Amino acid sequence: MKRLALAGIALAATVLTAAPATAGGPAAQPVTCAGRGIDPAAPIHYRTEAVIDAPLDVIWNLQTDVDRWPTWQRPVTSAQRLESGALQPGSRFRWTTPAPATATTPATTLSITSTVQQLEPRRCLRWSGPATGDGLNIDGGIHVWTFTPTAEGVLVRTEENWTGAQVEADVPTSTAFLGAGLEAWLADLRAAAEHA
Repeated sequence: MKRLALAGIALAATVLTAAPATAGGPAAQPVTCAGRGIDPAAPIHYRTEAVIDAPLDVIWNLQTDVDRWPTWQRPVTSAQRLESGALQPGSRFRWTTPAPATATTPATTLSITSTVQQLEPRRCLRWSGPATGDGLNIDGGIHVWTFTPTAEGVLVRTEENWTGAQVEADVPTSTAFLGAGLEAWLADLRAAAEHA
């Protein structure tokens, strides 16, 4: 369906084997910010994590400097803050990413308008919003990130869900694309932070 990270994700269309994290796996606990997570009733959701060997400030600044996302995230073709000032609850940003064709949808470019819902500096970030493209719509998505210093580096965890009749018509394909997008985003964040 596409490789979106609805409120912030990247898609690797060639990776369709991704599966959602399961209980007992490395990302068994829900990812939350200020006590809020994804929509637990959403049929399309994915969770993953990685330890990044870089300073927390570097990782946080990469993730929250939305206008610069295209410089380190290959799948993000544009990104723009819609208000000035520090990123905070209520801040909005619009970004675009290509979505490949599937059996039920054409190839398109998704335009995602995200609104920050919760933010705790250098700890967590949660945003939501829809994605639209020619022939493809995601009615809503919630994306959560957490950042926890450890002895090995910073544990970065992320979880996202999508809702909408079009993507819910093929939950396995949508979940595979969501998972591929989140894995790609996390890999790009690691590469950018560790080589900063």
